[in-house]
Amino acid sequence: MFSTVLVANRGEIAVRVMRTLRAMGIRSVAVYSDADAGARHVKEADVAVRIGPAAAAESYLDIDAVVAAARETGAEAVHPGYGFLAENVDFARACAAAGIAFIGPRECALEIMGDKIASKLQVAEHGVPLVQGVSEPGLTDEQLVAAAADMPFPVLIKPSAGGGGKGMHVVERYEDLAEALPAARRVAKQSFGDDTLLIEQLVATPRHIEVQVLADTHGHVIHLGERECSLQRRHQKVIEEAPSALLDAATRARIGEAAVAAAKAVDYVGAGTVEFLVSDREPDTFYFMEMNTRLQVEHPVTEMVTGVDLVEWQVRIADGEHLTLTQEDVHLDGHAVEARVYAENPARGFLPTEGTVVALRDASGPGVRVDSGIMAGQRVGLDYDPMLAKVIAHGPDRRTALQRLRAALEDTVILGVGTNVEYLHMLLTDEDVVAGRMDTGLIERKLPQLQFAQPDAYLEALAAHVVLGSRDDDAARAGSLPDAPDAGAGTDPVADPGADGHHGAERRTASDTAAHRDRLAARRIGGTAWRADGFSATAALPGPASFEEDPSRAVVTAVGAGNPDTAEGRTVHVSEGAASFEIPVRTRTGALQAQLAQIERETTAGGPELRSPMPGTVVAVLAESGEHVAEGRTVVSVEAMKMEHPITATLPGTVTVLVGVGDRVKVDQVVATIETDDTGDADGEAPAA
Repeated sequence: MFSTVLVANRGEIAVRVMRTLRAMGIRSVAVYSDADAGARHVKEADVAVRIGPAAAAESYLDIDAVVAAARETGAEAVHPGYGFLAENVDFARACAAAGIAFIGPRECALEIMGDKIASKLQVAEHGVPLVQGVSEPGLTDEQLVAAAADMPFPVLIKPSAGGGGKGMHVVERYEDLAEALPAARRVAKQSFGDDTLLIEQLVATPRHIEVQVLADTHGHVIHLGERECSLQRRHQKVIEEAPSALLDAATRARIGEAAVAAAKAVDYVGAGTVEFLVSDREPDTFYFMEMNTRLQVEHPVTEMVTGVDLVEWQVRIADGEHLTLTQEDVHLDGHAVEARVYAENPARGFLPTEGTVVALRDASGPGVRVDSGIMAGQRVGLDYDPMLAKVIAHGPDRRTALQRLRAALEDTVILGVGTNVEYLHMLLTDEDVVAGRMDTGLIERKLPQLQFAQPDAYLEALAAHVVLGSRDDDAARAGSLPDAPDAGAGTDPVADPGADGHHGAERRTASDTAAHRDRLAARRIGGTAWRADGFSATAALPGPASFEEDPSRAVVTAVGAGNPDTAEGRTVHVSEGAASFEIPVRTRTGALQAQLAQIERETTAGGPELRSPMPGTVVAVLAESGEHVAEGRTVVSVEAMKMEHPITATLPGTVTVLVGVGDRVKVDQVVATIETDDTGDADGEAPAA
C-alpha cells in the first residue's frame, strides 16, 4: 500500500480525502496557492507545499508544479479530488511519466469520457440510449446554429470538455441561439481550456439521476445504486439524495446495468459516475448524458446508504487490489440527503460572496455528517468554486433523513461570509420536495416566491448591545478589557480562540436561565463588560427600557467585528436558526451621513449608474465610452467563482465605462454610467415641432 499520497486539490474535498488517508495510515501531502496559505486543508495535512499564486492556472492547474510537489515529498500516488486536474488526461500522463500513480481511471477513459461528443458516440455503440442533439466536433458558431435549425426548442448548450454544470446555457428560442454561443464559448474556454460546444434538446420535466460505479484493474465492474440530483440551480446541483424516490426496482436495475455498460465501454478503472436524464412523465425511460471520471461532490450520500468508503476503494484500486465487493454484496440501507453550502447571497440572485469566517459551528446529531473545508478565521475569496461545505443526513427512510437535514442546517453557524444555508432550509421544507415531486426546473420556478428573513427589532437591539453595550449608541464607550475567563458550564463554543488571542462567540439556549443574557453571544466578562470577537465594549447591562430577553427565541449567535477604537463602522454577524444576518451598527451621526451619501449618489449628474451585483473580475467590456446603447444591452461582464454575470443598460443613452478588462470590482461598485436620451420636457411631453 502507498505510504504517501498527495492530494491535488483544496477545500472540503481535500480535507475529506485526507480523513480517509489518515484512517488508512497513509501520510498526506497538501498543495496550496498563496490565497490558501492559511486554509484548513493545509493545516490538516501531514506536509504542505506551496505551488503558486492565487490564480488557479498558476497553481492548482499547474501540472508541472503539482508533479514537482509529489516528487519533492516522496508521494507514490496523487488523488486529484474533483475539479481542477481531476479529469485532465495530460495530468494523468505526467504522473505516469514521473512514476507516480494517478488515483483515477486510465488515460483512454479520461480522453473519451472527458469529451462529451466522443463519449456519446462510444456508449451508443454499447446500446446506451442518447438524447437528440448536435454533437459533431469542431463546429463553429455559425455551423452550430445551422445544425440546430431542425431541433425542437428549448435546447441546452454544453461545453464538450465541461463538467459540474459549468458553462451550460438554456436557449428558449432558435432566434436567440447565435447570441448565446459566444458567451458559452468564453466560459468553456476559461473553465476547461477548451471552447468546443454541443447542443442537446432540453428534456421536459427532467430528473437528473446518476449511478455510482466502481471498477478494478482486473475487469470487475459494479454499481452502488443511484443518486437523485434533480434539485439544481443554473445546472449546478444543490440537493442530492440516495436512492431516488422516482425509480422502481426494475428501472433501478436497468439503469445500473446501463451505467456498468458505459464504464466497460471505455475499460474504466476506479470510482466514476454515469449521469442520466430521466423524464418525470416517463420514469422508466432514461438517456445518457455523460460520465464523470472522478469522485463526485455528492458521493457521501452513496457512502451513507451502502457503508462503502469510496475514497478508500479509489486508493486500493489504484494500488492494484482486487475489488472484493460483488453486485450481490451491494445493499441500500435507508436514505441519505446532502445539501451543498455555498458562499453566495440568495437574496441577490445567489451571486458570490466573500469575507472572513468569524464564527463557525458544524452541525451534529444522529445520522449527521459534515464535510467542510473552512475553519474560523479563514478568508473566503473569489478565486475558486464557492462551495464551503456539505451537510449530509441519513435515516431509515426519506422522511427521517429530510427532518434530520433540516435540523442540521438550523444548527449550522457560518458567520462573516454570506451563505445559502437559509435557502437550503426553505428548499427542504417545500411541499413538492418533501413529497419527492422534483425536476431540474423546480428551483427556478419557485425562486420568485422566496421570502428571506430580515433582522427584526430584537436582533438589531442585540447587535447594538453586543457592539456598544447599549441601544443608546452615543452614550457607549469602548474600553480595553483583559482576556475573558472561562465562561463556565452551559456554553457551547462556536469557535476556538485564534492565534491572535481573540475569543470566538458563544451561544446558550433559552433554557439556560442562570445566565440567559449570555446566550446573546459575546462572552460576559464582568458585571458590566462584554467581549466580542476582536474588540471590547463596556456599558451598563441592558434594562427593560432598552432591551429585554425574549425567551421565545431559540438560539441566537452573534459576533461583533469592526474598529475597536470607535463606535462607527462596527458590524455584528448574527445567526438565528438557519438564517444569518450582517447588521451594521452606527452612531446616529454615522447613520445620517450614510443617508446623505445615498441621496448624493442618487442625484449625481451623469445619469443612472450601472453597479456590479457581486465582487469579481471584469472579463469583458462590450461597449465603449461615448457609445449610444439600447436598453438591455450588455455593457460589462463580471466573473467570480467561475460564474459570469452580464451588467446591462437599464435604459437607452450614452454610456461612460469606468472599468477595463482585468479590473477587480467590489459589490455595488459603479462600473458605468448612462446619460439618458433627452426625448421630452420635464412633464414628459414631446418637444414642439
